[in-house]
Amino acid sequence: MKTWVPLLIYKTMNEEIQMILDMAEEQMTASITHLEKAFIKIRAGKANPVMLSSVTVDYYGAQTPLSQVANVNTPDARTLVVQPWEKNLLGEIEKSIINSNLGFNPMNNGDIIIINVPPLTEERRRDLAKQAKSESEDAKIGIRSARQEANKELKKLEISEDLLKNAESDVQDLTDKFITKVENALSVKEAEIMKV
Repeated sequence: MKTWVPLLIYKTMNEEIQMILDMAEEQMTASITHLEKAFIKIRAGKANPVMLSSVTVDYYGAQTPLSQVANVNTPDARTLVVQPWEKNLLGEIEKSIINSNLGFNPMNNGDIIIINVPPLTEERRRDLAKQAKSESEDAKIGIRSARQEANKELKKLEISEDLLKNAESDVQDLTDKFITKVENALSVKEAEIMKV
């Protein structure tokens, strides 16, 4: 019976370590997801309906996302077309786009709203690349914070020094893997932004 006790304790410890690793991975994945969403909002010269995702419209007294009151399409790489489901919203949508500080000048033709997306200047491209770099740094901070939290939780466990070192090494491997993902995503986004 005595031989089972250390084995049981060992198994329980491994489960606790695995749980801490899983939590860290979940937090790191959340940082990557947040980064991807932030990158979508950084425009790279091509028209994309996501550019208007932050626009909300006053719809019968409630601030409603534009995507819930209109269709947003891209007939070509430089044009966005907003077609409201109710014609009486045209003026309200136009006003919301202007007030959103996205730098767009919408044209209302009575049926739809047309937005010409101007090509990016070199200076604007550099600013957007800096913004992308800043977002990636925030993601790295989130990942490192998850690592720090995981290591703190591991130290609370009453485990041998060897087991602790192995677990911390696993946390570091996980951290390195996610930092690499951030750097790869950044280089892809920067290339997309700087491409004329």
